[in-house]
Amino acid sequence: MPKPLIPHRSLPLPLAIFLVILVSCAPEAAGPAVDVTTVTSSYVPLAQNKTIDDVLLGNVLGAKPEVKDRVVKLSFPRTDIPVEVDGNTLPPFMGLTSWTSFMPSEKPAVEAMVMGDLVLFEDEVGPAMSAALDNGLAVTALHNHFFFDKPRVYFMHISGEGRTFALAKAVKAVHDAQVAVRQKSELPQSSFGSPAVTVPSRIDGAKLDAVFGMKGIAKDGMYKVVIGRKATASTGDAIGKAMGVNTWAAFAGTDDSALVDGDFAVTESELQPVLKALKAGNIHVVAIHSHMTGENPRILFLHFWGRGPAQALGTTLERAVNLTESEVR
Repeated sequence: MPKPLIPHRSLPLPLAIFLVILVSCAPEAAGPAVDVTTVTSSYVPLAQNKTIDDVLLGNVLGAKPEVKDRVVKLSFPRTDIPVEVDGNTLPPFMGLTSWTSFMPSEKPAVEAMVMGDLVLFEDEVGPAMSAALDNGLAVTALHNHFFFDKPRVYFMHISGEGRTFALAKAVKAVHDAQVAVRQKSELPQSSFGSPAVTVPSRIDGAKLDAVFGMKGIAKDGMYKVVIGRKATASTGDAIGKAMGVNTWAAFAGTDDSALVDGDFAVTESELQPVLKALKAGNIHVVAIHSHMTGENPRILFLHFWGRGPAQALGTTLERAVNLTESEVR
């Protein structure tokens, strides 16, 4: 027979009462030990319970899907126009294949995410970019992969998230825009189609000063405005306008018929709004890339080209600048 928990004869009464109360308030004995490793290994993230409908994607995009590690990839080799690089004819296998990959999103309320890299000729970039932006996709990079390529080839990266079918339709719209360009012209065009500026430049800088709200730089009838912003370099040093962290635009021609080129410095969150603002004003985006590594915040640079009345071009650029956290002018 077990001994009493508290032998009352051997303890003073107040102490005995205290111990009885203490024991009665103690938590119940814990259950069996839990195997933490088993629980951890059996946990399945939500995204692993999702799948991407590869048949749906194949039907919408008209390509054969490849499925690996829950990713569905569709490829589109550019076989329509031969491309030479440094005098060598390059087959699609050597880097001339557009592709788009879909995978389940890890966000509970989002079905899928998409990323892709599109092989485009110069006259296809504008329509393809507009189609991507108009259909809810993000354009995240635009650059070249080769030197001495004929015709010139560019690579536009896209991304997005949402319903699989909606994403597939958006990607299809981008491909359709590219195909439509080739249906109009079998070979890539050699210009945007505007006549060259052949007269000496006579840009009225005062009018553009008023548009940008700052004093620009004049030289030989041309005009340039440079708008800085602040960042921290990978070295920990503060950098800004004088170190190349700036947005600039240079105008040539006349007030009625001008050309403008330049460079926007934007953060990742500013990129899409600025792209849309420029496209809305018929200014061409010709490159999207980085100039630095390890800076904070991360700064991307997009280069542009436009033709038209100088003040109209300036107004479009000023609207885009106002979407960025540039220095007060």
